[in-house]
Parts: sequence; C-alpha cells; structure tokens
Amino acid sequence: MKINLQRRESWVFTLSSLVIILLVSIAVFSTIGSANINVLTTIKIVFSKIPIIQNYIDIDSIPKSYQAIIFNIRIPRILVGVLVGAALSSVGAAFQGMFKNPMADPYVIGISSGAALGATLVIITGINIVLFNISSISIGAFLGAMVSTFIVYFVSKVKNKVPVTTLLLSGIAVGQFFTAIMSFLMVIHSNDLSKIIYWTLGSFSGKGWNQLLTILFPICIAIGLLIFLSRDLNIMLTGEESAKNLGLNVEKTKIVILVLCSFITAMAVSVSGIIGFVGLIIPHIVRLKKCQ
Repeated sequence: MKINLQRRESWVFTLSSLVIILLVSIAVFSTIGSANINVLTTIKIVFSKIPIIQNYIDIDSIPKSYQAIIFNIRIPRILVGVLVGAALSSVGAAFQGMFKNPMADPYVIGISSGAALGATLVIITGINIVLFNISSISIGAFLGAMVSTFIVYFVSKVKNKVPVTTLLLSGIAVGQFFTAIMSFLMVIHSNDLSKIIYWTLGSFSGKGWNQLLTILFPICIAIGLLIFLSRDLNIMLTGEESAKNLGLNVEKTKIVILVLCSFITAMAVSVSGIIGFVGLIIPHIVRLKKCQ
C-alpha cells in the first residue's frame, strides 16, 4: 500500500512538473518572432482572455498589433504543435508496444508515405477545395494516410489474422512503393517541386485557431481510447499466445489500435505535414522515468 502511494505521489509530481514546463515553454516560445514581445507582455495578453482573471489584467498600454500577434498567430500555432507532438508520441508508444519493436514510429506502416502521396496528388492536380476550414492539401493527406493503412491491413491479412511481423513488413513495402510514386510525380511535375518538398518537410506556418479546433477533439478522443487500451497493450507485450490465454482478443485489439493510430496520425499530418522523430524518441524519453 505504501509503495502504491509513493508511486502515485511520484507520478503526480512528474505530471505537475511537466505541465509547468509546458506552460513555461509556451510562454517563452511565444516571444520568438519578428516582433520583439517579451514574456511578461505575452503572459498578460494570454491571461486577459481568461474569464474572471481578465478583470484584473490591464492591457490598454499594450499595442493592438502585439495582442493580435500573440493571440491570433503565435499561441494557436504553438498549441497546434503541442497537439501534433502529443498525437505522434502517443501513436509511437502504441506501435512500439504492439510491434514489440523499440524502433517503431507512427510512419512504420506507411502512413506518412500515404499522406505525402495524397498531398502530392492534390498539389499537382491543382484541386482547391476547403472543407471545415481545412485546405485541399490537408484533405488529400488525410485520405492518403487512411488509404495506405487499409491497403497495408488487407495485404498483411493471413487467414483472417494479421500477424505483427507481416503487418510491419507490409507497411514498409507499401510505404516504399508510395514514396517511389511520389518521387516519380515530383520528377515529371518539376514546377510543383518546391510546394511538395515544403509540405513533406513539415511546418506549422500559417496554422491558427481553425486548424487547432478542427483536430483537437478527434485527436483527444482517439488518444483517450488508446489510453483505455493501454492494459491490453501491456498484455500483448507478453506475447500473442500468452495474451490469448489471458482472455484477450488479440486480433480485434490489433485492428482497433491500428485504426486509432492511423486516424490520429492522419489527422496530425493533414495539418502539419510530415513530422518525423517525435513519435520515435518521445516514448523512450517518457520510459526513462519508469525505469528509474
């Protein structure tokens, strides 16, 4: 009982510290830009938008342009980055658990390649459709990511089962195939080369409240479902046979996790473009605390 209490206190302290670090980071990074706005001014502008507290904050001396820069440009852009980072990290942890591979990340089953190909097709065809304040490139990336996921799933299916090894190899193969198609399209459509490369490099430039609100609730709900399945993931780490003996429907769990992870990644990359490394390294950093 005492050990459980100490463990709970340790996690409460850790989470509280991380939240404080996150808030401080948001305040600090909000000062970075062409306009020289200090941290104190940034904090005052942010707190002036919070009900009740805003009655005690006087920002009349702060230029309107500074208020617009902080609240309409920098804060939503940073929050989009935080949300995308959380999404890719959660997916990375889930894939590393499901594949039992410490090198697995959100793009291991070709999701990134599908998203990149979808965005590339939209760019070269010049399709310009805006749906729920989401650009046509983002829509194309989302559709491409989901299509690649379903292709990988059906390719790796063996007698109504989806072996993890086959799923992993199918993802790599499909991802390389989509990358080859995208490279070919980039060669024959050299006029759009800069736009394609800019998107595949990933960027939060121009992202605002509309993009944040569009992906906020779907990603948060999907991450919540992943957290709910964390016990099943821990059981799967013991091996599929052991998990079955413990009463876990392994195939159903893999399908649910695969769909959730693909959806989260598709939503994230549809807004930010291809963001690498985060989904691979953050789960390992988080585990360092657990291993201490």
